[in-house]
Amino acid sequence: MAQNTPAKSGSESTPATRVNEAPARQAEETSLGKTTISSTVVQKIGSIAAREVSGVHALGGGMSRAVGAIKERIPGAGTASTTGVAVEVGEKQAAIDLDLVIEYGAAIADVARVVRKNVITSVERMTGLEVIEVNLAVNDVYVAEDDEENAPSRVE
Repeated sequence: MAQNTPAKSGSESTPATRVNEAPARQAEETSLGKTTISSTVVQKIGSIAAREVSGVHALGGGMSRAVGAIKERIPGAGTASTTGVAVEVGEKQAAIDLDLVIEYGAAIADVARVVRKNVITSVERMTGLEVIEVNLAVNDVYVAEDDEENAPSRVE
């Protein structure tokens, strides 16, 4: 786990303002205690933020999605909410890697741009960490007909 400054409060500040506020926030942190944010927290925020974007069908590659589906069925094994998300969290910064499955017909470059922006905004707003990079890997394209082909027959 890494130590961070507390999340921003109130209205959003511009990057220049945020830089100027950093020493005051660090001094407050020292006198009042420290906030620790787990990498799992950053993973979940990144996962939710990516899934909010239209055109994203799922996160994870084929194998990680299969393992995630199995984990969801095992009591006490946790959830697959962080499947396809890897993070590196420092004291003040985070880097995020996402594996995406994009819906067929969506413009991948446009979806990637919106995912990156939504993930950065969400993580920075909620944690106070500076997101230095969001790397995206598009591993698959979801086609609704693929699910229909794998569906069990209605007749025996």
